[in-house]
Amino acid sequence: MLTLEENRRLTETGVGTPMGDLFRSYWQPLLLSRELGPDGEPKRLRIFGEDFIAFRNSEGKVGVVEPRCSHRGADLFFGRNEECGLRCAYHGWKFDVEGNCVDLPTSTPEIAERTKPKAAIRALQVQEYGDLVWGYLGDGIAPELPKFEFAELPASQRFVSKKFQQCNWAQAVEGGLDTAHFSYLHAAISSGDKVSLMGKMGLNEPPSVARYRWLVEDGMPDFTVLKHNSGLVLGASRKADRDDLYWRITQFMTPNHSLAPNSFPGDMCQGNSWVPVDDHSCWIFCFAYHLERDLTDQERAQYEKGSGIFAAVDENYIPLRNRENDYLIDRDRQKNLNFTGIEGISEQDAAIADSQGLIADRTKELLGQTDLGIVRFRQIMLEAASDLEKGHSPLGLDSPEAYYVRSGDAMSKKGTQFLDILQERFGEYAGEQLRQL
Repeated sequence: MLTLEENRRLTETGVGTPMGDLFRSYWQPLLLSRELGPDGEPKRLRIFGEDFIAFRNSEGKVGVVEPRCSHRGADLFFGRNEECGLRCAYHGWKFDVEGNCVDLPTSTPEIAERTKPKAAIRALQVQEYGDLVWGYLGDGIAPELPKFEFAELPASQRFVSKKFQQCNWAQAVEGGLDTAHFSYLHAAISSGDKVSLMGKMGLNEPPSVARYRWLVEDGMPDFTVLKHNSGLVLGASRKADRDDLYWRITQFMTPNHSLAPNSFPGDMCQGNSWVPVDDHSCWIFCFAYHLERDLTDQERAQYEKGSGIFAAVDENYIPLRNRENDYLIDRDRQKNLNFTGIEGISEQDAAIADSQGLIADRTKELLGQTDLGIVRFRQIMLEAASDLEKGHSPLGLDSPEAYYVRSGDAMSKKGTQFLDILQERFGEYAGEQLRQL
């Protein structure tokens, strides 16, 4: 468990907080690129409790600026996005993607030229990468953008979306790192018994199928966690058939990115970035990608409707099953079809994370071996915040290539070392300088 002060340090990301300062030291996903069209409508954006307006200008460049006009404080959300700038609807002052005031029509040309430098508004440093708009909220020169494999692949080999989560960022992340819950939260029910997502199964299926049975049969995975230059790699081994072990391997990259397990070679890969809106909610950016081929139209349509880590969402990316409607829980379904009575892997995750409260009280927890990954996550995040306070560079900030890692599933014999499994399964993509914490 954490102390009350440690819990605050972990969860609070507003201006001037230790974790807020840490997050602002890294590039953060802000929007999907497709949310902004040239001269299209401005978008409200809230991140770490701060408000901004995002827009794409006539030339396709993205700007993310403070929401208030420097003249009289009018909200630039109501502004006109036109001719390479955002023009305030009140008196026509106009700002470019860098926050410069480029037109001041209420003054003479002479006065306007003297006033423009003082009229500039705050603008974030912005880059587009992997179908996402990334922003840097820190001061000074931004670090190099981290390198993610999904973003380095051709756009035809990935699908990117997002979903709104109605709880603090940290417990949403912990839900993604806690693969022990797959044995229960995502199980199916048949004749009153807990069974795999694929129903009752026999023996001798290939590992890509049998893993769903192993998840249900062994609800006490054995965790091993190693540190690398951008974060953690978590291995959870379960008993498989005969003397084999089935491993689900997850990556966490500071401060808020993860790569999910459940992929053998040739399967689709998936991951998330968890971005605080404020201390009580966050956006989860979700990406699915294939290392060897383009995604099919059917796969894209499936993700659009909601599948796996992707929720079924409305036009504003708000999940259709959410806190307000109890995730449309169906008690008959819970008795006869699945463990929760809630439809959708993503929705099941959200319901349980949200149920812990807007900010989970970690002072009252009783943790065990299957919580090792959660403990290590909290440890490295609190250490990173402390490092920044001491003037040291936090984990991963100066190592953009260290984010080019992979996750997935593996098989091994009992007694095989986790390091050997990682090297055999992922090679150089296991993580830079793997070591014990």
